[in-house]
Amino acid sequence: MVTVRVFVNLKPSLLDSAGRTVTGALHKLQFDEVADARIGKTITLQMEKFDEERVKAMCAKLLANPVIEDYSYEVLN
Repeated sequence: MVTVRVFVNLKPSLLDSAGRTVTGALHKLQFDEVADARIGKTITLQMEKFDEERVKAMCAKLLANPVIEDYSYEVLN
């Protein structure tokens, strides 16, 4: 089995209201060194074998919205 971890985030040009809320809360807790926070999601796939084209197709068709989100992935083993 191969583990593939997919990371999905809003495109940098889009406002991340949840990230802005987290940044503000961190500042209120005196974590002023945080300049910005962006919220995303991580999806862990267990696959029988790694196939890059299949992972890209999964991301494009279901796991990420290509209009507003970017994705990347890593193969763990």
